[in-house]
Amino acid sequence: MAAAASTTTRTLLLFSPFKTSLTSSSSSSYYFHNFPKLPFSPFKTTTTSTYTYCCYHSSTQSQSQSQSSPPRLNNNNNVIEILQQRGLIESLTSPDLHDAAAAVSSSPLKVYCGFDPTAQSLHLGNLLGLIVLSWFHRLGHQPVALIGGATARVGDPSGKSLERPDLDLDSLRRNTLGIQSTIARILSENSVILNNYDWWKEVKLLDFLKDVGKYARVGTMMAKESVKKRLESEQGMSYTEFTYQLLQGYDFLHLYKNEGVRVQIGGSDQWGNITAGTELIRKVLQVEKGAYGLTFPLLLKSDGTKFGKSEDGAIWLSPAMLSPYKFYQYFFSVPDSDVVRFLKMLTFLELEEIDELEREMGRVGYVPNTAQRRLAEEVTRFVHGEEGLMEAIKATKALRPGAETKLDWETIEGIAEDVPSCSLKYDQVVNVQLVELSVSAGLFESKSAARRLLKQGGLYLNNSRVDGEDKRIEAEDIVDGKVVLLSAGKKNKVLVRIS
Repeated sequence: MAAAASTTTRTLLLFSPFKTSLTSSSSSSYYFHNFPKLPFSPFKTTTTSTYTYCCYHSSTQSQSQSQSSPPRLNNNNNVIEILQQRGLIESLTSPDLHDAAAAVSSSPLKVYCGFDPTAQSLHLGNLLGLIVLSWFHRLGHQPVALIGGATARVGDPSGKSLERPDLDLDSLRRNTLGIQSTIARILSENSVILNNYDWWKEVKLLDFLKDVGKYARVGTMMAKESVKKRLESEQGMSYTEFTYQLLQGYDFLHLYKNEGVRVQIGGSDQWGNITAGTELIRKVLQVEKGAYGLTFPLLLKSDGTKFGKSEDGAIWLSPAMLSPYKFYQYFFSVPDSDVVRFLKMLTFLELEEIDELEREMGRVGYVPNTAQRRLAEEVTRFVHGEEGLMEAIKATKALRPGAETKLDWETIEGIAEDVPSCSLKYDQVVNVQLVELSVSAGLFESKSAARRLLKQGGLYLNNSRVDGEDKRIEAEDIVDGKVVLLSAGKKNKVLVRIS
């Protein structure tokens, strides 16, 4: 192509996280280009095959000048590309983060994710944040976990229809210790754990208003999605909650200035809070580049409902609140329609291995739940470590009726909270007919129901099938002299504790 005549050219790529209006004039023109999909989203858009970038070109540009080609993606260890391939990026505040992440050997990034201590444990909704932090670390960057000891006193309105209840100081301290323990266990020595109360306790209101508040535009704050939804609701929004985005924005400013943290990550509902931080850094420190935000999508099932709730409530990451066995079982029961996507998002398996698992699911002779078993193993290992995974697998095998794994007290204790139980005296158990004990323990409503299942081969004592209706409990049937496990079929169980 022949070179065009020399002209004065200015090109502005707008990657504003805020609402931007473009006013046409006689001396300029505005138009949109569609480029191949890249691992960043400058605007909040739905996922399509292309992203749209708004470009402004001055009217002096030659019409024959060729358009610049979009950057090419390389098969390297760029964390942004890997997160994009695994469905772990919804939006970036700037495409420059891609290049910043590529410079890991000379300038690794410090990346932070915040966790407000509103409960004693993190839950499955927090898991993606820990996984993304872990991906950054695996590729040479420095993860930082920020516990919101100060911001939890205010309450983040993002994704909430009602204001959070106030937490007393004792609850906050207890929750903070619990969450700190969970993060340290999962990320081990890979992360720095900070508490924003350590700097907020020194901040004075007048100084904050003078040094930070003057940079906050009320119109911009009200335009945030989390604020708009609450303002339109019957409950409205308190001034306390309204300031939350500015508090979180100041956290990013503090970490950027004092800890060298350049990236904040969070769920898609954190977009407004994250961009409040990047804007504050730009205005207060007069830094045009260098502070970035990244959001990942919410973890949803294929039917659009949230993934992370069971019949009993939240899926906690602390073994004190949910046993590794029950955690493992939750992932083992994921439907086929979701398992491949969750393998990509929630594990560190190579994509080629996940693709092979997906192909196996469509082959004749595929063993049901093979992919789910791999998902459960990988996620349980990440959250509870190898020891927690072994505990979950051992309990799973031992609690399967007919399993050859011998039950012992340690295994039973690991699942005791997950199985209904009752306490009976020794003489109420020993030499008592199994059918009668099954009723008194609450496994069946009547002896006739127990006999019927026994004849069908579905009644088990310590995972061993019982065929004789006259079977009586003997002393050696009591596991370690402490408990008896009764099972009706594969799912219904009762632990009989000897009091």
